[in-house]
Amino acid sequence: MKMVFMGTPEFAVPILEALNHHYEITLVVTQPDRPTGRRRTMTPPPVKTMAQSLGLPVFQPERVRRDYGPILDANPDVIVTAAYGQIIPKALLDTPPFGAINVHGSLLPALRGGAPVQRAIERGHKQTGVTIMAMNEAMDAGDIIAQATCEIEPRETAGSLFAKLSVLGRALLLKTLPQILDRTAPRMPQEESEATFAYTLKKEEEQLDLTLAAQTLDAKIRAFHPTPNTYVIDPNGVRLKILTAHPSHATTAVENNPGEIVAIDAHGVHVLTGEGLLCLTTVQPAGKKAMKATDYARGAGRDTMQIGQLLGKL
Repeated sequence: MKMVFMGTPEFAVPILEALNHHYEITLVVTQPDRPTGRRRTMTPPPVKTMAQSLGLPVFQPERVRRDYGPILDANPDVIVTAAYGQIIPKALLDTPPFGAINVHGSLLPALRGGAPVQRAIERGHKQTGVTIMAMNEAMDAGDIIAQATCEIEPRETAGSLFAKLSVLGRALLLKTLPQILDRTAPRMPQEESEATFAYTLKKEEEQLDLTLAAQTLDAKIRAFHPTPNTYVIDPNGVRLKILTAHPSHATTAVENNPGEIVAIDAHGVHVLTGEGLLCLTTVQPAGKKAMKATDYARGAGRDTMQIGQLLGKL
């Protein structure tokens, strides 16, 4: 049984590793290496690193819709994808006798798209899960084969939820694949009227709009952590990543001035929002390491941020 695996981020790594123990993986397809960090160092995706450690051949097309010959040459009986990050062309979907199977990080038809984990947290969902689905040409719209649910904890981040769903998806896939390969797996069409969408995060979404409610901002900060993270512009014009924060219970007489710093204490920097206060607890100024927000505000014997100042926009 020859298998081609297609995946890119850390979410897909445990799935690839487990499949390699049970099936013959003839090719691993992942996104190209990308520049990362302040020095823009070319960095391989996590799936490539794992595939190389397992001695598996790797193919990294810039656009798989145009460049998929090596995948056809691998002659797969089945293709398994997990957060690959590109639309799979029909020629690939139609080639394997057992089709193309996707591990998707939501309970379809909810949250179709490239950011189901982040959007679930951002929108305040209490529960999510994973779906094993048979792929078709439409985005995440194929038949559902199996699902498993997962609770979203009150302080969940995208990083912690990705880790949980990866383990859950790995177990569900290993349980389901034998049924897929002996053609006994159930298939249930998705209910189109219940479909919602979780589009890929955009660069312009990273900057926090402090006119929104503190609860809304808190959810967004957790949804965008550990990457790409959200940010504000501090009173000195410095781009300041917000790594951790939470709604604040501090009191203030200030009203109707979102972005104003109303308190700085051992808990963090308390900022007025469109509704309630937000306590910034861990920040990362541009070009520097992460630090406590209080330490940044009082940095190096001078007041980097002061009560009454505004956090603003570019």
